[in-house]
Amino acid sequence: MIIISNNPKNKAHSYGDFLHCLSLRISNSSTISKVIYTQNNPSYSSVLNASIHNARFSTPTTPKPYAIITPRKTSHVQSTIYCSKNHGFQLRIRSGGHDVEGVSYVAQVPFVILDLVNFRDVKVDTKNEVAWVQSGATTGELYYGIASKTQTLGFPAGICHTIGIGGHLSGGGFGVLGRKYGLAVDHVIDAKLVDANGRVLRRKSMGEDLFWAIRGGGGNTFGVVLAWKVKLVPVPPVVTVFTVNKNLEQNATKIFHRWQYIAHKLPKDLFTTVWVMKVNSSQVGKKTVQASFRGMLLGGVDELIPLIQNEFPELGLAKENCTQMSWVQSILYFGGLPIQPVDILLNRHALPVSSVKEKTDFVREPMSETGIEGFMNMFLEEEADFAITMIEAFGGRMDEIRENELPYPHRAGILFESTYIVQWTNEADAGTYINWIRRLYSYMASYASKSPREAYYNYKDLDLGTNNIIGYTSYEQASVWGLKYFKNNFKRLVQIKTKVDPMNFFRNEQSIPPL
Repeated sequence: MIIISNNPKNKAHSYGDFLHCLSLRISNSSTISKVIYTQNNPSYSSVLNASIHNARFSTPTTPKPYAIITPRKTSHVQSTIYCSKNHGFQLRIRSGGHDVEGVSYVAQVPFVILDLVNFRDVKVDTKNEVAWVQSGATTGELYYGIASKTQTLGFPAGICHTIGIGGHLSGGGFGVLGRKYGLAVDHVIDAKLVDANGRVLRRKSMGEDLFWAIRGGGGNTFGVVLAWKVKLVPVPPVVTVFTVNKNLEQNATKIFHRWQYIAHKLPKDLFTTVWVMKVNSSQVGKKTVQASFRGMLLGGVDELIPLIQNEFPELGLAKENCTQMSWVQSILYFGGLPIQPVDILLNRHALPVSSVKEKTDFVREPMSETGIEGFMNMFLEEEADFAITMIEAFGGRMDEIRENELPYPHRAGILFESTYIVQWTNEADAGTYINWIRRLYSYMASYASKSPREAYYNYKDLDLGTNNIIGYTSYEQASVWGLKYFKNNFKRLVQIKTKVDPMNFFRNEQSIPPL
């Protein structure tokens, strides 16, 4: 066991000392070259950029880490914590690089990145319906691991297959199985974590408080979660997906207005979502706004059609809008990828990288038709050329889990979650696009949840407030953003942080502060 000193006199703030410290602890010279990447290493840039999914944070002026550590075993993680702590470097922990505000790989103070890219084992046990998955594996690698062994088990996580498991599970994880089974994190039954003192803890040794906190409260606030044990869930061999597109001229506004009243009450086996974006109009040279109604039933098409015709006839669902496939293929379908061959799930670079800003809302009361019209019209603006809002229906299992069951509180009474996304290619235009999404968010204020206006931690948004980069952050200051993400669970998270990391070694712009 490594016990780490908190004595500030030990901190030399010297990069050379930090590297010397690491090299003493990782004594195998052939290993060092595969674990430590300094700025003069020819592979440094490719390792840094390999899992950056937001081009906003890979510009020449973006602050760069003094070193990138890609541990191959637990002792490398312990050594990195020890040396970072004793030599005054902030540690940023990266699992997949999908952190939309870049806080897992960018800092405004001297820092190093602990990149878990080599911690990516997936071990699926179909007999006991569980899997151990390391934090650096992607959701796609987990899905592929499950599907290569069985067609009748799945896992309820997100549709983007390149997301790192570490970040996804430590913030919640909602996906197309969410109405049936809840969040990804609702199915975590054990974890392996290295704490600020270098101790390796499992569920039993970390205690139920800390185990509660890492399942939705941001794992990197409390330590380095190396692996997760998850319970798999039953899925049928065949699911049915559908897409029905309606634009403004085809009554998209009225149909969406109706959808809000129905979607959260549908049977748990049916998930629906609406994607809103600008598209070309049938009139040459004109644009319109399209609401793309998508869904998945855990069952066959012959069951789906009468169900939708009965509950939501306004949609006009027909057989040609539907496709039957396996559960794992549905991940690719919703991710906008070809559904064959499924080994694209193993490709971490299958999705293009652009600059992006995202924000989220949870909606508890249906929007008025006028409100929806105003919202959709904002997509006709020039800055919305590459914007999309993904609106996912809640209800079902999400209504049955108590708000304080886990740190993620957005459960009963939510009709849908909205994720607003704007993308651009020229970094010089960033301000214009970010301003547009902030106006969209501002427009939605009167329709979104209130006191607090809730937000989803997995889509971090530094507009909501941040901790001090240097020095102490008060509970009051942090609660400005903390209550939006965690509601009343924020207080408990702060108490647990105070107990397990009182010196606030694991910290970033939106990490839970100690009291």
